Amino acid sequence: MAEQKAKRNLENVVFVGKKGTMSYVLAVVTQMNQGSAHVMIKARGKAISRAVDVAEIVKNKFMTDAKINDIKIATEEINTDEGNILKVSAIEIKLVK
Repeated sequence: MAEQKAKRNLENVVFVGKKGTMSYVLAVVTQMNQGSAHVMIKARGKAISRAVDVAEIVKNKFMTDAKINDIKIATEEINTDEGNILKVSAIEIKLVK
């Protein structure tokens, strides 16, 4: 049961990384066109600016009825291979129809 709930929560999430911006825009638009009422865009570090671009492109060019409902920022700690702790900025942007 908890496994199904976790899987359902990840269905509406787009993790932004190193690919081109339009790849993530397509992923968000596809999820919304398949009936998702909301999509969460997540990114860390250097990909944060790309995540903001994705949200703005979706909102302004592809789905003008979509709105940014919530934005959360945080600092996440990651353990490196050397055993050090690295602090990385993170963002979550929630788009709703």
